Amino acid sequence: MKDYNNILNNIKRYVSLNENDEKQFTSIIKTTKIKRRQFIVQPNFICSHQTYILKGAFRSYFVNNEGVEHTIQFAIEDWFISDFNSYINQEPASLFVEALEDSIIQQITYTDVEKLCNENPKFERFFRLVAQKSFAYSQRRVLSNLGKSAEERFLEFFNLYPSIVQRVPQYTLASYLGMSPEFLSKIRKRITLKS
Repeated sequence: MKDYNNILNNIKRYVSLNENDEKQFTSIIKTTKIKRRQFIVQPNFICSHQTYILKGAFRSYFVNNEGVEHTIQFAIEDWFISDFNSYINQEPASLFVEALEDSIIQQITYTDVEKLCNENPKFERFFRLVAQKSFAYSQRRVLSNLGKSAEERFLEFFNLYPSIVQRVPQYTLASYLGMSPEFLSKIRKRITLKS
């Protein structure tokens, strides 16, 4: 259960780690099994962890005043997920983060990460680079939603993340892409007929 190679390899894509760095980081990880449909973040509670997915799939979403769900992010193996606004600002969450499959996660607390970053600049650099990459992705997504048709948004997502399209429920994918499940079904059917 205590398999740290995946998360360490993820970090090593950004910074080099020696054996002491690895021990320092793995000492703050908590590994947990999560059941499908279980929440690891809920609105009105402060999100105190960043979550790395060792096995499984998750989504983050919020529910508007009309009760409509809006999926913000999907995450699968080797990705991090959280309510990052709640986590960074240590204020109550506005998102749900839900397991879409039985999963195994590795979590690190806000307090432990802050202490680690103060003690070891390599980890400060890692978390900064990941935050910058995440911000750039969010900006691309906003521009895609504003400038592309529903079909273009689906094709772009499918080309980037074909495995996610196969793993997540259609209603969550439709919610992420900003359309109804019925409209997404029509788009998929139209694309299938074209090919």
